Amino acid sequence: MLPTRQGSIRLFRLAGIDVFLHWSWFVIAAIEIETRRRDYSSLVWNALEYVSLFLIVLMHEFGHALACRQVGGRANQIILWPLGGVAYVAPPQRPAAMLWSIAAGPLVNVILFPIFLGLLFLARSSGWQGTDAYQLIRAVFAINVGLLIFNLMPIYPLDGGQILRSLLWFMLGRAQSLFVTAIIGFVGVGLLALGFTVAYFAGLGGPGVWLVIVMAFILLNCIRGLMEARILARAAKLPRREGFACPVCRQPPVIGRFWMCHKCRARFDTFQTQGTCPVCASQFSTTMCLDCGESRPMGEWIAGVQAPPIVQS
Repeated sequence: MLPTRQGSIRLFRLAGIDVFLHWSWFVIAAIEIETRRRDYSSLVWNALEYVSLFLIVLMHEFGHALACRQVGGRANQIILWPLGGVAYVAPPQRPAAMLWSIAAGPLVNVILFPIFLGLLFLARSSGWQGTDAYQLIRAVFAINVGLLIFNLMPIYPLDGGQILRSLLWFMLGRAQSLFVTAIIGFVGVGLLALGFTVAYFAGLGGPGVWLVIVMAFILLNCIRGLMEARILARAAKLPRREGFACPVCRQPPVIGRFWMCHKCRARFDTFQTQGTCPVCASQFSTTMCLDCGESRPMGEWIAGVQAPPIVQS
């Protein structure tokens, strides 16, 4: 559903974040550059436009990653692929932290808007109309605006949908906000499909291959969102252990044998046994939070009851 490091090329590492490029990017790049060769006098300009698109995407994804780190989350990997980019971020499971981690991506495009607009006016006042350079600047400006508008659509898992989910989280809670946002995503995809169907039968043309792929991607993620919401709803009803709290998301651990020993595969309640497997006596130095997936030493779980929220600068 999402690209992984498998089949990807590591480009560089910046601010502790590894940037990868999926192999399929080169295939689609060749097709797209060849398809739009009439837009410029040379394929070099087509290649520059395509690379510019992914430079904007990369800055957008770095916005997500750096904001996630700022609120104490984990973000160390970005993968570029034909549908754009994916920043693998794990912000603390709090609505405000999630909201900032997601909103920082589109904020990068907002910051880039006056920069590209200024370049466009400068090129126009310099009499560059009709040149390849002017066409490139105009295309990059349009790309940035298009990405901003598209990402802010309130359809999960687009940024707009996840921003909506974070806002609903304040009022509805973690599970219900995800459920509502996923349903809105289904409705959004349905409306898009209906609109494209009407346009097709009206003789205005179809949505195109890429839009169909994007709609399928959104649909699959909405299905996954519904499944995750159900799991979260069930987990919210489980009894919680007093005297402990996750140092990252501040949630007290559930009571029950939900942890597994990696040696003997026995299930046990790690807080009841203080991190010791009751079957093979293996000791575990860290304990994973079932809510946010972060692992921390047992001593931090106890201290986390009174600890202030984690914020990295």
